[in-house]
Formats: sequence, structure tokens, C-alpha cells
Amino acid sequence: MAYRNVVSAGRAVGFALMVALLTGAASARTATWVKLDPAHHPSARLNPAMAYDPAANNIVLFGGFDGTSYQNDTWIFNGTDWVQIDTANAPPARSAAGITFDRTMQKMVLFGGYNGNQYLGDTWIWDGVSQTWTQATPQKQPTAVTLPMMFMDPVSFRAEMIGGFDGNFYQNTTWQWTGTDWKKLYTKTTFLARGAAAVGNDYANQTVVIYGGLADVNPVNTWTWDGHNWTEQNPKTQPLWTYYSGTSYDPHLAGVVNFGGGSGANTTWAWKGTDWWNINAQNPPPPIDSQGMAYDFAIDQMIMFGGETSGNFVSDTYSMQIQ
Repeated sequence: MAYRNVVSAGRAVGFALMVALLTGAASARTATWVKLDPAHHPSARLNPAMAYDPAANNIVLFGGFDGTSYQNDTWIFNGTDWVQIDTANAPPARSAAGITFDRTMQKMVLFGGYNGNQYLGDTWIWDGVSQTWTQATPQKQPTAVTLPMMFMDPVSFRAEMIGGFDGNFYQNTTWQWTGTDWKKLYTKTTFLARGAAAVGNDYANQTVVIYGGLADVNPVNTWTWDGHNWTEQNPKTQPLWTYYSGTSYDPHLAGVVNFGGGSGANTTWAWKGTDWWNINAQNPPPPIDSQGMAYDFAIDQMIMFGGETSGNFVSDTYSMQIQ
């Protein structure tokens, strides 16, 4: 069932049914990376904030660093082309911000990043239907950081964030967006502080998975979030240590896909709830790090954009297609 229809079903009969429709993946399939040739695209850049917006049925991309300056342009991918959105108001320029969908608000939440001079702690809301940015004015907020990990909570369906780097220390506090304010969550367990880790909603198992990242203490481990606590997993297999990688859930594989990253690899992995699997995707892109990646449910394909390869910033768009 096309995601456009599933979204409508989800609004009508509940998110649990929508997730059930999305997680019924078929048996083993072949994954192939395809380099796309859209007529338009953002400039080459590192660390754009990029995620799928179910309310507008498209991928949204904001900001990044082009090697000379920090950007504050907004783009959407409509399934075939990138379209720049001219907004009357937009967040200040930055790279390495976090962004995720808040299902309760039906809007995207963007937090943090770095602008070349300071670490940022402002919160912005993207309304994909009206295509407008609005700055939030929370009474409380997380520490200003770059490279935070953001995701949608599997229980409350609120936007949440953890980690990041404040210029001196890595963070590991979990925060939840209430719609008007940030709320600190107190958990029995959590992982050691880090930023730039691979993070994705594992819809098949109703959890969130985090792997790797940059840290002062060993981050080469896998943790899951069930909406209440963080739990360290013990997979038999893990990717190479990765940071600045591309990560997103793929319903065809019923797993959270991770590609590339600062380890210099160009392998494609999928987290299946208890273990990491090298899915041996065909025709992989070259090793890429600091890219944006999101699953485009409207066209049922993983989309990856930008990043750095062999020391060069790129503006390439790739699709991972499942057969």
C-alpha cells in the first residue's frame, strides 16, 4: 500500500495500524543503489538536516556547510526533483542540526547545530503543509549542541533528542518536545555521552536504535530506546565504527539502514531488532560521510543526498531500490 494512503489511514484509525502496514516486509530481497539525475538540487554540502515529512509526503532538507559558508536554505524532494522553498522566515544558517517528525503536532522539529562561531540551542518548527518555519520559544531547552541525535518517540510519538557536542563535552540527556517546551526525561539507564551517531526509528520493533558516533569513551556499541529506557544490545555482528553516516528505516527490509560514515566504508547495513546485517547492496555509492538520508515513503525508496567523498563535497542524489 502506498504510504500516501497509509498516512491517511493512520490519521483515521491510529498510528499503530499505520506502523503495522509499514512493517510487513517481505522475505529477502535485492537492494540496489541508483544515482539519480534530478533537474535541480541543493549545492554540495556537509551535514544538512534531512528527514521525511509524512504530513506533506516529501523529504525536507535544511542548511549544511558548503565548504565556504553555512546555509539556511530549505528544499523538498518531491520524488523526482529537488525544489527550493522560499520562506519569509527561516532558521539562521547552520550545519549538523537535528530534525525529526512530531506526529502529535504533524510538524517537523529542528534543534541545534553549528554556525561556524557558536553551538546553537534554538528550536524551530517546520509546517510542511503551509511550508513555513516558526521559531519556538520554550521555557526550558537542551544544552546548545551540534550533532544531536533526533527521533520520534515510539510511545508518545513526540519528537525527542539525545546527545550532541557543546564545544567542551558530549551529552547524553534525553529530551522530549511537548509541543511548546522541552522536557527532560529521567531514565534508569542511558549510554555514555556521544554525538553524530547513527539513529533511526525501528518501526518493526517499536523502538529507536542508536549506534556508534563520536565520544570521549568507546561508542562502538548499539543501544535501543523503548520510550522509557535505553538498553544496550549485544549483536553478534556490528558495522565498522561509524559516525556522520546516513541512517533511516526501510519498510521493505523491516530494518534501520545505515550507509557509509566516517569509517570510510561504503557498506550498507540494516538493524533488524537484535542484530546488524550486511545486506550486500548492489552498485553502492563511493564511501560517503556527513550526508543526509531519509526514506521517501511516497515513492517507497531510500534517498541519500550530499556529504563528502574522497575529500570532495558532493551534491549527488542516490536512491536505494528494493526488488
